[in-house]
Amino acid sequence: MEHYGADAVFSVLITNEQSNYEVAADRIELAVKQVIEEAGIVTGDVSVAVVDDPTIQELNIQYLNHDYPTDVISFVLEHAEEHLEGEIIVSVDTAVELAKDYGWDWQNEFLLYVIHGCLHLVGYDDKNPEAKVAMQEAERRHLKMFDIEHRMEPAE
Repeated sequence: MEHYGADAVFSVLITNEQSNYEVAADRIELAVKQVIEEAGIVTGDVSVAVVDDPTIQELNIQYLNHDYPTDVISFVLEHAEEHLEGEIIVSVDTAVELAKDYGWDWQNEFLLYVIHGCLHLVGYDDKNPEAKVAMQEAERRHLKMFDIEHRMEPAE
């Protein structure tokens, strides 16, 4: 079954649950929709919560039993052939801090986390070297759509 235009019903809900940084909601929505579309998903909903480090650390403890802040956490709520329901939680604090280390804009780091989280929702993982390379290639491809070069060099 193919869906085009108005037949495809997919929504992205963005909530900014922190007040220290402004985030570009239009870029977040576009990034999510690009990853989703490439994966062949045509219906569903993805929510993206923008949080601070204390909030993501609480969620990391609660759901993954990891007692530290992290960059992004994704939850697949429902995934069938062309349908997806999922949640992405992204730490803007971590993006700001790590962007300094990498010497690039924190908005780019943040967008990388959104793309990374969305790639997890559609089935990518980074648990072994081969999967990690495939995921970084997908990140690179999606960042390029925003004229952003990935901060990581391509794997040899």
